[in-house]
Amino acid sequence: MSGNHALTLYVRNHCWFCGRVLRAVDRLGLDVEVRNIWQSGTAAQELLQATGRQTVPVLRIRGDGGESRWLPESGEIIRYLETAAGGN
Repeated sequence: MSGNHALTLYVRNHCWFCGRVLRAVDRLGLDVEVRNIWQSGTAAQELLQATGRQTVPVLRIRGDGGESRWLPESGEIIRYLETAAGGN
């Protein structure tokens, strides 16, 4: 996937909370890059460097100026995505 995505979701296999967020992404029809930290050492390192942990799910939100905001917790991520999608 392209590195130009404004939204990147960090997940891992067999994570119920990650699945919950992925279902919301599908339901809302959003363009979100998904990075599995168990399948990509680079993704795992990015998450660790940014948050100090490898707890998932975490949504990386990139602003127009290139700055990143890291949003943990599945409920918070879903609320953010619903707002970003116009409250669907």
